Amino acid sequence: MTRLRITPGPSARSAFRLGIVAAAVLALAGVGFLYWAGHLTLVLTGFVLLIVFPVYLVFAASVLSVWLGYNKDSSDLRPVYREKKKKTS
Repeated sequence: MTRLRITPGPSARSAFRLGIVAAAVLALAGVGFLYWAGHLTLVLTGFVLLIVFPVYLVFAASVLSVWLGYNKDSSDLRPVYREKKKKTS
């Protein structure tokens, strides 16, 4: 039985972009609030922004991509063949 594969359209692309922007704004607001409240030092804030924040965005992107249908599995792969170059003399 073949599966019906529907590719994500422009609405999914827009929702993905909006989700990433919302995740980034919420994370930056949270870090800013924690710094303002005195729970994070300047060094720890820098660590969070340089190390933890990009990892968080990758995690958010992977969750959004699965939710919006951008995920692929091994059944979506096709073999790739290269044509052999013929020597001309």
